Amino acid sequence: MAKVIFDEERCKGCGLCVLQCPKKIVKLSERINAKGYHPAECSDPAACIGCAFCARMCPDCVITVEK
Repeated sequence: MAKVIFDEERCKGCGLCVLQCPKKIVKLSERINAKGYHPAECSDPAACIGCAFCARMCPDCVITVEK
């Protein structure tokens, strides 16, 4: 099973990772980080296939995918 990790305090909530997820499990959080943005999060970690499309699309490199 893959594990996706978001550095929520560095995320700017651009949503590019949300658009790239083929399983549609990445979303913007309701929470607000210290910078005032809604960070990305994985809504169903068990459904993650570890493709890392989200991590490759992230302009700030705040996403890590572990297999």
